[in-house]
Amino acid sequence: MKHWTLAAAASLTALTGTAWAYPDKPVTIVVPFTAGGPTDKVARDFAEVLRKQLGGQSVVIENVGGAGGTLGAAKVAKSAPDGYTLLLHHIGMATSPALYRKMAYDTKADFEYLGLINEVPMTLVGRSTLPASNWAELRKWIDANKGKINLANAGLGAASHLCGLLFQQSMGVDMTTVPYKGTAPAMTDLLGGQVDIMCDQTTNTTQQIESGKVKAFAVTTPKRLTTPALSKLPTLDESGLKGFNVTIWHGLYAPKGTPKPVLDKLNAALKSAIKDADFIKRQEALGADIIEDSRTGPAEHKKFVEAEIAKWGPVIKAAGQYAD
Repeated sequence: MKHWTLAAAASLTALTGTAWAYPDKPVTIVVPFTAGGPTDKVARDFAEVLRKQLGGQSVVIENVGGAGGTLGAAKVAKSAPDGYTLLLHHIGMATSPALYRKMAYDTKADFEYLGLINEVPMTLVGRSTLPASNWAELRKWIDANKGKINLANAGLGAASHLCGLLFQQSMGVDMTTVPYKGTAPAMTDLLGGQVDIMCDQTTNTTQQIESGKVKAFAVTTPKRLTTPALSKLPTLDESGLKGFNVTIWHGLYAPKGTPKPVLDKLNAALKSAIKDADFIKRQEALGADIIEDSRTGPAEHKKFVEAEIAKWGPVIKAAGQYAD
């Protein structure tokens, strides 16, 4: 009994010591996309405020792009479960299981869910020369030009790709999908009039809408947005596409098996970080909304992602657009 007690005490001391000392070296947040994109921007802003909540310990961003975010996610899933390698991922966490026939990880089983950080609304925009200036006119134009419409996106699995899929299915119209290698070239061709419409994040469209370089027709959230440039836009739901709701959210994850005391410390740090006034201001500038509900906690975060997997799986399957 004495030996068991000593062993148990040593184990408890080791675990408590790990949590108490954590973090005693830099924490790495893996972003599964290249530097400079919307998710990278969110991650870098978040890393700065997370650092403050972790006693000033360095929080480093590592970009591991490729395969629609699955390479970076796989790296974290296979990392040591010690709290020093984390993943910041967007909606791709929920859509990859349907988009990719083979993945090196299991979205539901190989991660500890820490909490959601923000949500980014999306807008339906069109080229400036489009012969429609509002949603009603756009819908008539779409009906009159079936089979002739070009719908741009930033590549397989991108936010614009997912929104475009749901938009076509909700409208009951097939469009010619034009995939690009990123948002920048897709937007460049929309500005140049080479493609007709695109559904993309406010982080990528607000400036173009404000300058009048593209026409804006609707937002993808259940409620209208409060951003001055977008406040007059109707929602697709109120415009007749009932239940239409697409936001690009970002969440934080750790490898499965990370000690609970470390997870608790990270979750507490996350909840404090997203209340930071500086962080909120930066996110508002990107058109993003900070999560203020129970999804900032592990259980509700995972429940939400599971619901998103169930939502997007049939949409992707119906479109038949997969990656090998």
